[in-house]
Amino acid sequence: MPIIKSAIKRAKQTIKRRERNVGIKHDIKTALKAFNAKPTAETLSAVHSEIDTAVKKNLIKKNTAARRKSQLAKVAKEAGVKLAVAKKPVAKAPVTKAAVAKPAAKPIAKKAATAKVAAKPAAKPVAKTAAKKAPAKKPTAKK
Repeated sequence: MPIIKSAIKRAKQTIKRRERNVGIKHDIKTALKAFNAKPTAETLSAVHSEIDTAVKKNLIKKNTAARRKSQLAKVAKEAGVKLAVAKKPVAKAPVTKAAVAKPAAKPIAKKAATAKVAAKPAAKPVAKTAAKKAPAKKPTAKK
């Protein structure tokens, strides 16, 4: 057993991660067995979902997941499984009272702001003097 505090913590984290990873892999295997027993669109979708979850949690690599999903699609095609395309409902943005009232108020505020800007006098330009310039360096003689 580790003695150092950080090593003890690391050992606990490793145990938790391993349990989580084994659980996710078990879910993939269970879904895959269900698909192999009865290839349907629902079981295929379940396997794809489990594989995507494993990729998201960095349990398997992206290309490994793509390869497995490709092989599953090939088996599904041979079994004559038709994939059902699910359409996502389009969510409309909620209309608020503030959003409706703002367009009418803005043009009036802009006119008032431009009138104030035009009334301000122009700033006087600052003249540069020759005294502020740095003197030129003298050339040094080479020996």
